[in-house]
Amino acid sequence: MSEVDALPLTRPLTASDFDQVVAIDAKIIGRSRPGFFRKRLAAALAEPGYFIYIACESENKLQGFLLARLLGGEYGEAQSIAVLDALGVAPVSQGKGIGTLLIQEFERILRRKHMREIQTQTDWRRFSFLRFLFANGFLVAPVYVLEREVSNLDTRLRVDPVANHETASGELDYSDTGTRGGETLARDRVPCRSLARGDLETLIRINRKVTGLEMREFFQRKVKEVLDESGIRVSLVAEVDGQPAGFIMARVDYGEFGRTEPAAVLDAIAVDPAYGRQQVGSALLSQLLSNLTSLRLEAIRTVVLSNRFDLLSFLTKNGFKPGQRLTFSKRID
Repeated sequence: MSEVDALPLTRPLTASDFDQVVAIDAKIIGRSRPGFFRKRLAAALAEPGYFIYIACESENKLQGFLLARLLGGEYGEAQSIAVLDALGVAPVSQGKGIGTLLIQEFERILRRKHMREIQTQTDWRRFSFLRFLFANGFLVAPVYVLEREVSNLDTRLRVDPVANHETASGELDYSDTGTRGGETLARDRVPCRSLARGDLETLIRINRKVTGLEMREFFQRKVKEVLDESGIRVSLVAEVDGQPAGFIMARVDYGEFGRTEPAAVLDAIAVDPAYGRQQVGSALLSQLLSNLTSLRLEAIRTVVLSNRFDLLSFLTKNGFKPGQRLTFSKRID
């Protein structure tokens, strides 16, 4: 075979590549994640327009792969972004430019779709991958990855966990002062129930009040993800006097961004400003953490823009701390 014939080529990743993808990934991270890839494949088959899966092969053998999702409204942003979930190159083929070839094909597809930003996460100790990201034009993004252990949240003694202030956009804090003395948990004062498909319009309405953005497509996809794709339903709606007062959207992740252990992911939390200062935010988070303890998960994580001071304050006062992961982004010209 000539040298030209042996050059690696990119093509769409297909279901027939599944076993090879799992095998390559296992060699890289030291643990097999078939469940993660199976869920991603099922989601892509159901909504192919929101996923980009690329294969790189040489001599009719898979040498590398790239998995990405197209999101709108993530992290409170209005614009759409492409999230790089997984990228792997077979150990025997590393150092040959296959990873860069996958990124270049990824960017070509995104330009065609008129998308202008890629985001991804990785542990700061993955030095080889950090060098790869730097070499391919990625920079540290103004986004914090926060984590806390999954344990019950004690809200009995909380008097004013977050000052009730308003941002320039009219957004209110996600937590409120409780009753003075607070002898009961916030979730006992504010009942929370499981999120249902019929809550979609409620989510859109509350978010519109908080952010001023419609974000209908984002919530349509997020409801589908947390109810259909996650496998375990943990998202909640809080009610005051029988009326929806806030919501928290979360899911269980089995391998995003190269993680080997399952963890809960907090995607969104919002409280209707009409129900401010009634511990709605604390009740939602408290009930979520209580539910997650039964799943024997060790951690819950979330991602927050660096200028979301109200949300950062609420989360840090409720036990969230910076994790060992960094977010990187790349603008596509």
